Amino acid sequence: MTYANRRTVLTGLAGAAISASVLNAFTVAPAYAADLYASNTDLYTKLAGKEGTDFTRRYKRHELFDNSDAQRSPINRTTVMALHGGGIEGGTSELCLATAGYHPATLALAPAGGPAYDYWMFEGVRTSNNGDLHVTSTNNDDRTALSMAAGSLNVLSLHGCTAAQAKVPADRPEAVVVGGLNTDFTTCLREEFRAAGFQTVDGSTVPALAGEDPNNICNKTLLGKGAQLEMTTELRQSMFDPGCFNQLERPTHTNGLFDAFVGAARKAIARLEAQTDQVIL
Repeated sequence: MTYANRRTVLTGLAGAAISASVLNAFTVAPAYAADLYASNTDLYTKLAGKEGTDFTRRYKRHELFDNSDAQRSPINRTTVMALHGGGIEGGTSELCLATAGYHPATLALAPAGGPAYDYWMFEGVRTSNNGDLHVTSTNNDDRTALSMAAGSLNVLSLHGCTAAQAKVPADRPEAVVVGGLNTDFTTCLREEFRAAGFQTVDGSTVPALAGEDPNNICNKTLLGKGAQLEMTTELRQSMFDPGCFNQLERPTHTNGLFDAFVGAARKAIARLEAQTDQVIL
Protein backbone atom coordinates (compact mmCIF):
# COMPACT_ATOMS: atom_id res chain seq x y z
CA MET A 1 0.00 0.00 0.00
CA THR A 2 1.32 3.44 -0.90
CA TYR A 3 0.91 6.29 1.55
CA ALA A 4 1.22 9.99 0.75
CA ASN A 5 3.99 11.78 2.60
CA ARG A 6 2.61 14.13 5.29
CA ARG A 7 4.77 17.03 4.11
CA THR A 8 3.58 16.43 0.53
CA VAL A 9 -0.04 16.57 1.71
CA LEU A 10 0.46 19.85 3.56
CA THR A 11 2.46 21.38 0.73
CA GLY A 12 -0.30 20.47 -1.66
CA LEU A 13 -2.82 22.15 0.59
CA ALA A 14 -0.73 25.30 0.68
CA GLY A 15 -0.47 25.37 -3.10
CA ALA A 16 -4.23 25.10 -3.44
CA ALA A 17 -4.81 28.63 -2.10
CA ILE A 18 -6.90 27.36 0.81
CA SER A 19 -9.43 29.82 2.15
CA ALA A 20 -9.25 31.13 5.70
CA SER A 21 -12.28 29.05 6.61
CA VAL A 22 -10.51 25.88 5.57
CA LEU A 23 -7.31 26.79 7.40
CA ASN A 24 -9.37 27.45 10.49
CA ALA A 25 -10.51 23.85 10.35
CA PHE A 26 -7.04 22.93 11.59
CA THR A 27 -7.60 24.92 14.80
CA VAL A 28 -10.67 23.01 15.93
CA ALA A 29 -11.24 23.11 19.68
CA PRO A 30 -12.43 19.79 21.03
CA ALA A 31 -16.04 19.51 22.10
CA TYR A 32 -16.74 15.90 21.25
CA ALA A 33 -20.17 14.61 22.19
CA ALA A 34 -19.24 11.12 21.02
CA ASP A 35 -16.49 9.60 18.93
CA LEU A 36 -17.37 8.31 15.48
CA TYR A 37 -14.88 5.47 15.90
CA ALA A 38 -14.84 2.98 18.76
CA SER A 39 -11.05 2.65 18.70
CA ASN A 40 -8.04 3.39 16.56
CA THR A 41 -8.37 -0.05 15.01
CA ASP A 42 -11.97 0.78 14.09
CA LEU A 43 -10.82 4.04 12.51
CA TYR A 44 -7.99 2.39 10.57
CA THR A 45 -10.40 -0.27 9.30
CA LYS A 46 -13.16 2.10 8.22
CA LEU A 47 -10.71 4.59 6.71
CA ALA A 48 -8.57 2.00 4.96
CA GLY A 49 -6.51 3.66 2.25
CA LYS A 50 -6.90 7.12 3.81
CA GLU A 51 -3.63 7.19 5.73
CA GLY A 52 -1.63 10.11 4.36
CA THR A 53 -4.69 11.97 3.11
CA ASP A 54 -7.05 11.94 6.12
CA PHE A 55 -4.67 11.03 8.92
CA THR A 56 -1.05 10.20 9.62
CA ARG A 57 0.87 8.40 12.33
CA ARG A 58 4.37 9.45 13.30
CA TYR A 59 6.64 7.99 15.93
CA LYS A 60 10.27 7.61 16.89
CA ARG A 61 11.80 4.87 18.99
CA HIS A 62 15.42 5.43 19.79
CA GLU A 63 17.83 2.65 18.98
CA LEU A 64 19.04 0.96 22.15
CA PHE A 65 21.72 -1.65 22.60
CA ASP A 66 24.16 -2.82 25.25
CA ASN A 67 27.03 -5.11 24.29
CA SER A 68 29.17 -4.35 27.31
CA ASP A 69 29.98 -6.98 29.94
CA ALA A 70 31.22 -4.41 32.44
CA GLN A 71 28.47 -1.77 32.53
CA ARG A 72 24.93 -0.97 31.50
CA SER A 73 24.00 1.70 29.01
CA PRO A 74 21.20 4.11 29.96
CA ILE A 75 17.76 3.51 28.49
CA ASN A 76 14.98 5.88 27.43
CA ARG A 77 12.47 6.14 30.25
CA THR A 78 9.89 8.58 28.90
CA THR A 79 7.60 8.67 25.85
CA VAL A 80 5.72 11.80 24.77
CA MET A 81 2.41 11.38 22.94
CA ALA A 82 -0.09 13.49 21.01
CA LEU A 83 -3.13 11.28 20.43
CA HIS A 84 -5.12 14.03 18.67
CA GLY A 85 -2.49 15.95 16.76
CA GLY A 86 -2.54 17.80 13.47
CA GLY A 87 -5.92 19.42 12.87
CA ILE A 88 -7.75 17.64 15.68
CA GLU A 89 -6.32 19.52 18.68
CA GLY A 90 -4.16 22.20 17.13
CA GLY A 91 -0.65 22.69 18.48
CA THR A 92 -0.32 19.35 20.23
CA SER A 93 1.84 17.82 17.48
CA GLU A 94 4.32 20.68 17.62
CA LEU A 95 4.41 20.60 21.42
CA CYS A 96 4.86 16.82 21.40
CA LEU A 97 7.85 16.99 19.06
CA ALA A 98 9.48 19.88 20.92
CA THR A 99 8.97 18.28 24.33
CA ALA A 100 10.53 15.10 22.97
CA GLY A 101 13.53 17.18 21.91
CA TYR A 102 12.92 17.78 18.20
CA HIS A 103 12.29 20.96 16.22
CA PRO A 104 8.67 20.74 15.02
CA ALA A 105 9.54 21.85 11.48
CA THR A 106 12.94 20.27 10.77
CA LEU A 107 12.94 17.40 13.30
CA ALA A 108 16.51 18.38 14.17
CA LEU A 109 17.51 17.77 17.78
CA ALA A 110 16.52 20.83 19.79
CA PRO A 111 18.37 21.52 21.96
CA ALA A 112 21.23 20.00 20.01
CA GLY A 113 22.64 18.20 23.03
CA GLY A 114 19.37 16.55 23.97
CA PRO A 115 18.09 14.68 25.81
CA ALA A 116 15.64 13.24 23.31
CA TYR A 117 12.65 11.10 24.18
CA ASP A 118 10.55 8.61 22.24
CA TYR A 119 7.34 10.03 20.77
CA TRP A 120 4.12 8.85 19.10
CA MET A 121 1.50 10.97 17.33
CA PHE A 122 -1.79 10.48 15.53
CA GLU A 123 -2.65 13.49 13.35
CA GLY A 124 -5.67 14.64 11.39
CA VAL A 125 -4.63 16.16 8.04
CA ARG A 126 -7.98 16.74 6.38
CA THR A 127 -8.95 20.18 5.11
CA SER A 128 -12.01 20.06 7.36
CA ASN A 129 -13.80 17.89 9.92
CA ASN A 130 -10.64 16.67 11.60
CA GLY A 131 -12.57 16.47 14.86
CA ASP A 132 -14.33 13.42 13.44
CA LEU A 133 -11.00 11.57 13.76
CA HIS A 134 -10.92 11.94 17.55
CA VAL A 135 -10.61 8.66 19.46
CA THR A 136 -10.70 9.06 23.22
CA SER A 137 -7.56 8.11 25.13
CA THR A 138 -9.08 5.11 26.86
CA ASN A 139 -9.97 3.60 23.47
CA ASN A 140 -6.59 4.07 21.83
CA ASP A 141 -5.54 0.56 20.81
CA ASP A 142 -2.90 1.45 18.25
CA ARG A 143 -0.42 -1.40 18.69
CA THR A 144 2.65 0.76 18.24
CA ALA A 145 1.38 3.32 20.73
CA LEU A 146 0.46 0.64 23.26
CA SER A 147 3.82 -1.08 22.93
CA MET A 148 5.67 2.21 23.40
CA ALA A 149 3.65 3.06 26.50
CA ALA A 150 4.09 -0.44 27.90
CA GLY A 151 7.85 -0.25 27.38
CA SER A 152 8.23 3.13 29.11
CA LEU A 153 8.40 4.05 32.76
CA ASN A 154 6.61 7.31 31.95
CA VAL A 155 4.22 8.67 29.35
CA LEU A 156 3.37 12.36 28.96
CA SER A 157 0.24 12.69 26.82
CA LEU A 158 -0.61 16.11 25.33
CA HIS A 159 -4.19 17.18 24.58
CA GLY A 160 -6.31 20.21 23.79
CA CYS A 161 -9.45 21.39 25.60
CA THR A 162 -11.60 24.50 25.88
CA ALA A 163 -11.46 27.01 28.71
CA ALA A 164 -14.98 25.97 29.70
CA GLN A 165 -13.92 22.34 29.95
CA ALA A 166 -10.92 23.37 32.07
CA LYS A 167 -13.25 25.43 34.29
CA VAL A 168 -11.00 28.50 34.28
CA PRO A 169 -12.15 32.14 34.42
CA ALA A 170 -13.40 33.63 31.15
CA ASP A 171 -11.07 36.61 31.58
CA ARG A 172 -8.06 34.31 31.98
CA PRO A 173 -8.64 31.37 29.64
CA GLU A 174 -4.99 30.39 29.04
CA ALA A 175 -4.44 27.34 31.24
CA VAL A 176 -3.10 23.80 31.39
CA VAL A 177 -4.85 21.02 33.30
CA VAL A 178 -2.31 18.56 34.70
CA GLY A 179 -3.65 15.06 35.28
CA GLY A 180 -2.68 11.40 35.34
CA LEU A 181 -2.06 8.73 37.95
CA ASN A 182 1.63 9.51 38.50
CA THR A 183 1.39 12.04 41.31
CA ASP A 184 5.16 12.58 41.39
CA PHE A 185 5.05 13.48 37.69
CA THR A 186 2.00 15.73 38.03
CA THR A 187 3.59 17.54 40.98
CA CYS A 188 6.75 18.20 38.98
CA LEU A 189 4.72 19.41 36.00
CA ARG A 190 2.49 21.76 38.02
CA GLU A 191 5.46 23.24 39.86
CA GLU A 192 7.50 23.81 36.69
CA PHE A 193 4.58 25.32 34.75
CA ARG A 194 3.74 27.65 37.62
CA ALA A 195 7.39 28.68 37.95
CA ALA A 196 7.32 29.52 34.23
CA GLY A 197 4.24 31.71 34.70
CA PHE A 198 1.50 29.45 33.34
CA GLN A 199 -1.93 29.09 34.92
CA THR A 200 -2.09 25.49 36.09
CA VAL A 201 -5.12 23.45 37.13
CA ASP A 202 -4.93 20.26 39.21
CA GLY A 203 -6.58 17.57 37.10
CA SER A 204 -8.17 15.98 40.15
CA THR A 205 -10.46 19.03 40.38
CA VAL A 206 -11.73 18.54 36.81
CA PRO A 207 -12.84 14.89 36.62
CA ALA A 208 -13.53 14.96 32.88
CA LEU A 209 -9.90 15.95 32.23
CA ALA A 210 -8.25 14.15 35.14
CA GLY A 211 -6.53 11.44 33.09
CA GLU A 212 -6.91 9.04 36.01
CA ASP A 213 -8.59 6.12 34.23
CA PRO A 214 -6.19 3.14 34.28
CA ASN A 215 -7.28 2.46 30.68
CA ASN A 216 -6.01 5.86 29.57
CA ILE A 217 -2.92 5.11 27.48
CA CYS A 218 -0.87 7.58 29.54
CA ASN A 219 -1.28 5.18 32.48
CA LYS A 220 -0.45 1.99 30.57
CA THR A 221 3.24 2.23 31.43
CA LEU A 222 5.61 -0.15 33.18
CA LEU A 223 4.73 1.64 36.42
CA GLY A 224 0.99 1.69 35.67
CA LYS A 225 0.83 5.47 35.88
CA GLY A 226 1.62 8.50 33.76
CA ALA A 227 0.68 12.14 33.15
CA GLN A 228 -1.68 14.02 30.85
CA LEU A 229 -1.80 17.69 29.89
CA GLU A 230 -5.02 19.33 28.68
CA MET A 231 -4.21 22.76 27.23
CA THR A 232 -6.93 25.29 26.49
CA THR A 233 -7.35 26.60 22.97
CA GLU A 234 -6.30 30.08 24.09
CA LEU A 235 -3.11 28.76 25.68
CA ARG A 236 -2.17 26.81 22.57
CA GLN A 237 -2.91 29.77 20.31
CA SER A 238 -0.72 32.02 22.47
CA MET A 239 2.32 29.83 21.76
CA PHE A 240 2.35 30.67 18.04
CA ASP A 241 2.77 33.92 16.12
CA PRO A 242 -0.46 35.88 15.53
CA GLY A 243 -2.39 34.57 12.53
CA CYS A 244 -0.25 31.43 12.30
CA PHE A 245 -2.31 28.95 14.29
CA ASN A 246 -2.99 26.63 11.37
CA GLN A 247 -1.40 23.35 10.47
CA LEU A 248 0.67 24.76 7.63
CA GLU A 249 2.35 27.52 9.60
CA ARG A 250 2.54 26.32 13.20
CA PRO A 251 5.80 24.35 12.90
CA THR A 252 7.76 27.43 11.80
CA HIS A 253 5.98 30.08 13.86
CA THR A 254 6.45 29.10 17.49
CA ASN A 255 7.25 31.89 19.95
CA GLY A 256 8.75 32.50 23.38
CA LEU A 257 5.72 31.15 25.24
CA PHE A 258 6.04 27.91 23.29
CA ASP A 259 9.70 27.67 24.31
CA ALA A 260 8.85 28.41 27.94
CA PHE A 261 6.13 25.77 28.04
CA VAL A 262 8.33 23.14 26.42
CA GLY A 263 11.20 24.06 28.72
CA ALA A 264 9.01 23.63 31.79
CA ALA A 265 7.75 20.24 30.59
CA ARG A 266 11.28 19.03 29.93
CA LYS A 267 12.44 20.23 33.36
CA ALA A 268 9.59 18.24 34.92
CA ILE A 269 10.62 15.12 33.00
CA ALA A 270 14.22 15.54 34.11
CA ARG A 271 13.14 15.93 37.74
CA LEU A 272 10.98 12.82 37.52
CA GLU A 273 13.68 10.72 35.90
CA ALA A 274 16.06 11.62 38.73
CA GLN A 275 13.78 10.01 41.34
CA THR A 276 14.50 6.65 42.92
CA ASP A 277 11.61 4.75 41.29
CA GLN A 278 13.12 5.60 37.92
CA VAL A 279 16.22 3.49 38.56
CA ILE A 280 16.34 0.32 36.51
CA LEU A 281 18.53 -2.22 38.30
